[in-house]
Amino acid sequence: MAHRVCPYWVGYLLVSPFRRLMHNPEEILRPFIATGMTVLDIGSAMGFFTLPIAKMVGPDGKVVCVDVQEKMLKSLQRRALKASVADRIITRVCNPTSLCLGDFVGTIDFAVAFAVVHEVPDARSLFAEVFQALKPGARCLIAEPKGHVSAHEFELTLAAAEQTGLRVVGNPKIPRCHAALLGKDQEGNR
Repeated sequence: MAHRVCPYWVGYLLVSPFRRLMHNPEEILRPFIATGMTVLDIGSAMGFFTLPIAKMVGPDGKVVCVDVQEKMLKSLQRRALKASVADRIITRVCNPTSLCLGDFVGTIDFAVAFAVVHEVPDARSLFAEVFQALKPGARCLIAEPKGHVSAHEFELTLAAAEQTGLRVVGNPKIPRCHAALLGKDQEGNR
């Protein structure tokens, strides 16, 4: 798999309203997100999923957004202010080898990694950090674009997740994507 970070300028394409025709954030995430939750948006970029998530979690919820590109997060913050949800969003610049979530261990109700796992150099390490951040019983949705990630590569991604203690608990249908719902067991064990 290629491990290249999406260029900043592509972020503008990723937040295009036309993208909603194929990947409507509310339709994809509504089954998994409720008011008051703390949701982790991995590789949030300019917030295509973040802003709808912030509305879904409501004023008592939080969205923790991590991205390796500070410019993406700054754009996300501007968009969140305009959408009146900035108070629900925590942004964090991470690095290619760590999500930098040490202060969020065991606090995340749901995580989403949409079209991002193929960009990280070590998927197993990423999933180990996600596992640590999730509460017992929490879930993580991963989706990878079929144009960038083959079925075999996605199976390797799922194997990396399972090595960390996450288990495939569902296979949601997302157009033009390989997708899986991962879960951390109720006891929080590997």
